[in-house]
Amino acid sequence: MTAATPAVRERRGFRTDVQGLRAIAVGLVLVYHAGIPIVTGGYVGVDVFFVISGFLISSHLLESLERHGRIRFADFYARRIRRILPASLTVALLTAVAAIVFLPPLALERVLKDALATILYVPNVWFAIQNTDYLADHSPSPYQHYWSLGVEEQFYLFWPLILLALFVLLRRRTALIVAAIAATGAASLVAGIVVTPVNQPAAFFLLPTRAWELLIGALVGAVLLHGAFRVPSWLGALGGWLGIAMVLASAVLYDDATVFPGTAAILPTVGTALVILFGAPSPAWGPTWLLSLRPMQFIGLISYSLYLVHWPLLIITQSAVGEEQPLRLLVKIGLGIVLAVPLAWLLFRFVETPLRAPGWLTRRRPRFTLIGTLALTVVLAGSLVGVTHWSSVREVGTGDAVAEAPDFPSSPPHGTGFVPRNMTPSLGDVAADLPVLYADGCHHDVSQEEVQDCAYGDGDTVVAVFGDSHAAQWFPAISAIAEKRDGIVLSAYTKSSCPAVSTTVLDKDVPYMSCDRWREAVLTHLEAKPPALVVISSYAHYDLPDVSNADERKQRWDNGMRATVERLRTAGSEVLVIADTPRFETPPATCISADVLDTTRCDGVRDEVLDSAFTRAEARAVTAAGGEYVDVTPYICAETTCPVIVDDLLVYRDVNHLTTAFVSYLSPVMEEPLLSSLSDEG
Repeated sequence: MTAATPAVRERRGFRTDVQGLRAIAVGLVLVYHAGIPIVTGGYVGVDVFFVISGFLISSHLLESLERHGRIRFADFYARRIRRILPASLTVALLTAVAAIVFLPPLALERVLKDALATILYVPNVWFAIQNTDYLADHSPSPYQHYWSLGVEEQFYLFWPLILLALFVLLRRRTALIVAAIAATGAASLVAGIVVTPVNQPAAFFLLPTRAWELLIGALVGAVLLHGAFRVPSWLGALGGWLGIAMVLASAVLYDDATVFPGTAAILPTVGTALVILFGAPSPAWGPTWLLSLRPMQFIGLISYSLYLVHWPLLIITQSAVGEEQPLRLLVKIGLGIVLAVPLAWLLFRFVETPLRAPGWLTRRRPRFTLIGTLALTVVLAGSLVGVTHWSSVREVGTGDAVAEAPDFPSSPPHGTGFVPRNMTPSLGDVAADLPVLYADGCHHDVSQEEVQDCAYGDGDTVVAVFGDSHAAQWFPAISAIAEKRDGIVLSAYTKSSCPAVSTTVLDKDVPYMSCDRWREAVLTHLEAKPPALVVISSYAHYDLPDVSNADERKQRWDNGMRATVERLRTAGSEVLVIADTPRFETPPATCISADVLDTTRCDGVRDEVLDSAFTRAEARAVTAAGGEYVDVTPYICAETTCPVIVDDLLVYRDVNHLTTAFVSYLSPVMEEPLLSSLSDEG
């Protein structure tokens, strides 16, 4: 590899167009998070940042290899630490303090775990494990934006080692090194395209499926490093403007329903690469003049701090006022843009800049920075572990007890209105309040497709529970009924987000083909060995592919329901379908933990948390196919509200599932229709 010319080095040392690109990147993210309607795909600003980072870091590393034949790893990592961590840790710690002050107790423990993952530099891995949907999370974490920083930090950790290995193994041959970078990037891109429809959170958050975006920046850096890129001025200008258009087009044309990253990430990523590539010659009529304007340079200068501070401002404020009261657009603009800019400047001026290269630190060996960072990480992580434990064990309740729920549920239900001392499950236990199917491994996750072999009880009369997690939630009630009658065996066939209804649904905005395969396998199994009764229940709000309106969605769902019921009836089974339960926008348990003395504000408005028209249509479809339909809503909801606490029972474990305690409480209501269906079979 040949050395770069002085002109190329100077342009690469500081390029105003790249600084302006940073302004575009952070601006898109801020406008998107503020909810301004026209920029529905502003999340691509992060992809712009990835390309810029890959370009700058790789250019620096490649030049070091050419000049010295090695990389000063300790010095490189120390510089990265001083550049990234001061502002990052400052915002992370201030966010934790704000969370302790303003967040409801039940939400705090989760947020503190997110903070711990952030302090340990693996927030992206943590959010992938949590199956977080970045584009559709109704209660996002104030640390969720740190995922991109996690990707970059992990890239900075591994890329110098990989680049040095390529440099040595390929004996400094430029063409081969560039080809190896391109091949690595291509492999990462293919991985992203393949993984996105299978596991969108993993594809979105993890380095292996995102590395290609940084590597395309590395390719641009390798090309420009040698001054070999020469194009006519008119072509350079056209290429630069084309790149800007590609980035802006993706920001406007994409939205939360876009399958991302997958192939969709190519448009903004390649667009950014074009701007950097064609911006090097800097033709007079190219986009460099726009990107070099003073406001663009200012926003680009503080872009890192601005990215860090804007998101906690929005999320902590939303949590403080309550998730049930969404912030208005003007408030979000005021917080996430207007207020965020001066706060970001303060962070840049008094934290980011002074600690980037302080004399007292740079005069010491790099190991001092590395060891100090390790020690600080251990201290901060240990502190967060302690605070998280405190959050998890503290009691949340009024201290008052109420009478236990009656043996037979009342209609309408009796809402308690506060958190009693003897509430079951307690707020601390609600997250683990799952039917026994989960612990026994009988409830499949989204990737499992084999037909379960899970049977409970002993006898000749088989009752099968079939469907998604909303079918699984009824298992405690069905089990309680079965125990009262000898000879009943319960078989469970349930899978996350996979209804028994014979129609394809979307999971993370992509067709859920694993569900279709599993459903067909279970139906074939039940047809071969028909149980006496099949009990079905389904989440009522699935998105369906290629559906343009609510009527079309309802018709397809009804057709799928009839098809499933008819197949089971033809095979010889009776079919009982249970109506779906209410759906809240935010977890009721989190809401009531914010004010244990008055939980009525957390009660659901019946017309908002229930889709009565859907229930009526589903009932007609089931009846037409020869099945039975049972709706226990009168025991869950009053005339206008659906209380979150009934007597001494917490009703909901999350936004759309009932607790096992409340399901068991409802078993007497379901006993007559279930046993009646069994009698019909007999």
